[in-house]
Amino acid sequence: MKNKKEIIAGIIIIGNEILSGRTKDLNTSTISKWLNSIGIKVQEVRSIPDVEEIIVKTINDLRKRFDYVFTSGGIGPTHDDITSESVSKAFRLKYEINEEAFKILEKYYQPSEFNEGRQRMTWMPSNAKLILNPSSGAPGFYVENVFCLPGVPSILESMLPSINNKLVGGDPILSLTISLRTLESEISKPLKEVQNKNIDVDIGSYPFFRQGKVGVSIVIRSKDKSKINNCNSQILAFVKEKKIEIIERD
Repeated sequence: MKNKKEIIAGIIIIGNEILSGRTKDLNTSTISKWLNSIGIKVQEVRSIPDVEEIIVKTINDLRKRFDYVFTSGGIGPTHDDITSESVSKAFRLKYEINEEAFKILEKYYQPSEFNEGRQRMTWMPSNAKLILNPSSGAPGFYVENVFCLPGVPSILESMLPSINNKLVGGDPILSLTISLRTLESEISKPLKEVQNKNIDVDIGSYPFFRQGKVGVSIVIRSKDKSKINNCNSQILAFVKEKKIEIIERD
């Protein structure tokens, strides 16, 4: 049976506040987990500043290389929210008021509250289609394969389900995590041997520090549950042989 084409995506996190460290990026994890659940693999993530030239260049680069691109940040009401206008320039489209978005926000706010800043959130590329926002009214939008979402994590997460029917995914990407009380150097050789025997499965190791003790989480990823189970058995075999403590499995 011929394998299905792998569907791949890129994520662009936009905002000076992320790069400065003032705001923690939670959206990469949220978007990636959601995409994995619908069979779309994230292959690249970039964090970039609120600079039009950089936004335009990054969007044009990623949209040509990936099936889908997701941006986070820069579509709010303030002067430094320039993602919408930058997307317009990337696609060489007119930047204008989206009438549907205007009507949504006009109903959402009291007349005295629907000020110039909030009206700014209705400006989009000329042929943009809306991504509805159940949390705070202001919609996101998409143009071709570029989906533009807000930077506030809770709002972004609430908007993702409405995009499901706009994407073509594959089989869900499954994962299993085994957390061990050990060091990476202790398991690097046997883990590499497991990976070499299972080249079509992604196996990663990630050190952590909890309650004053170090450990390593091994994450196995595949679209095939039987392959995950096979790798799991091989890993547990060397873990048992080395008498390594298993902290958690999920």
